[in-house]
Amino acid sequence: MADDDRPDTELAPAHGGPFVPPGFLPPGPPRTSTFWLEPLGPEHNEADYAAWTSSIEHIHATPGFPDGDWPHPMPLEENLADLHMHADHFARGIGYTYTVRSTADDDVIGCVYIYPSKDAEMDVRVTSWVRVSHAELDAELWRSVNEWVVAAWPFRPGRVEYTPRS
Repeated sequence: MADDDRPDTELAPAHGGPFVPPGFLPPGPPRTSTFWLEPLGPEHNEADYAAWTSSIEHIHATPGFPDGDWPHPMPLEENLADLHMHADHFARGIGYTYTVRSTADDDVIGCVYIYPSKDAEMDVRVTSWVRVSHAELDAELWRSVNEWVVAAWPFRPGRVEYTPRS
């Protein structure tokens, strides 16, 4: 869920402008030889739940997740409600969450969140995580997503907040 669990009224960009232009359609997400992205939805509940619950400490240590608010233990039904929320945000264009799937077996191995920034100097805050069993893919995911967001999304140059990976 990350920091995008704010109520809708708090999801407006801090800079005061629109998050994305009216009628915006998200560009096709990146696909590499090791992973691919698709919009996160309720159909991913069990696999998503298994991914993050197996990796709570790893996610807390991931750049961009320093506050420790998420992930936190919750029942599968609460996770399902979160996935419905993310799908609704995606449909309404107020935030975009993608599940990261392994090309080897299509299993859920992480998530990417693209939401308005709380910083008025930035347009967007991107966060991502991979499950601990795929930790070696974190930097590759960051590079791929960062290039995609900078090149294909309607955000101003230098206004993408996404904590680098080493």
